[in-house]
Amino acid sequence: MASPGNKGAEAERLAAAFLQRQGLKLVETNYRCRFGEIDLVCKDQNTLVFVEVRLRGNEAFGGAAASITARKQHKLVLTARHYLQRLRASPACRFDVVLLRGLRDNDIEWIRNAFGE
Repeated sequence: MASPGNKGAEAERLAAAFLQRQGLKLVETNYRCRFGEIDLVCKDQNTLVFVEVRLRGNEAFGGAAASITARKQHKLVLTARHYLQRLRASPACRFDVVLLRGLRDNDIEWIRNAFGE
């Protein structure tokens, strides 16, 4: 059984595999800068997708979706801007969220274009 510290990494691996099965291409994992971290960076055809992965086994306090607050969204936007500054051209972008109630494929909810700036 995985230790509690490994559950987040396992959730991200599960989310990445799920998104790849949906046709997205994994570009980068755990992009970090001074503003924060983006769990997964993917390509969906010509769109760059910044993905936040949330694992919540307990639906108390709103579950995984409720944990992505306005402050967290702002940090993700700043981190995405930092990521985009490294690129020669700015592609179309979106923010997706992958919510997991557990560590199984049938526990996944994928929200495309979950929020924007």
